[in-house]
Amino acid sequence: MQAILHCDSKWGIGKRNDLMFSLKKDMKFFRETTNGKVVVMGSNTLLSFPNGKPLKNRTNIVLWPEGPKERAKEDGFIMVESLPELFEEIKKYKADDVFVIGGAMMYHTMLPYCSRVLLTKVEADGGAEVFFDNLDELDNWSMTECSEPVEDNGYTIRFTTYTNSAPKAL
Repeated sequence: MQAILHCDSKWGIGKRNDLMFSLKKDMKFFRETTNGKVVVMGSNTLLSFPNGKPLKNRTNIVLWPEGPKERAKEDGFIMVESLPELFEEIKKYKADDVFVIGGAMMYHTMLPYCSRVLLTKVEADGGAEVFFDNLDELDNWSMTECSEPVEDNGYTIRFTTYTNSAPKAL
């Protein structure tokens, strides 16, 4: 399993239940990387999408304790109500095809189980209200890839990959 996201220079990932930056190249990378794959998220992340609808061309798994089961069926996403239920659902898929996409609590909870994090680093302070764990300070995590700087909508970004040397089993 992997996580995919962007963060600012202070490891910030969002504010007001939304992204801090509009980054076309980062969004293209996200779309191309997760297309046809499995995305795992919390309910607030789902609700932050346009019209609160799941992402197209992906299997959307949403951790939503006591969420609206009828809506899940109608909107075409898989709703799980607990971490054990989430783990059982994730096990049905090839690990390399599963991407955690938010929010902050979901990232924090699932990070120990991820083998990689695909992290777009933005060289700016986005005024974040929620933050990602600083992978540079965590045991078992190391940056294994880092792109050259890329300009994206007035921001300098780098596409990085962090690898977990000891991911936990689900």
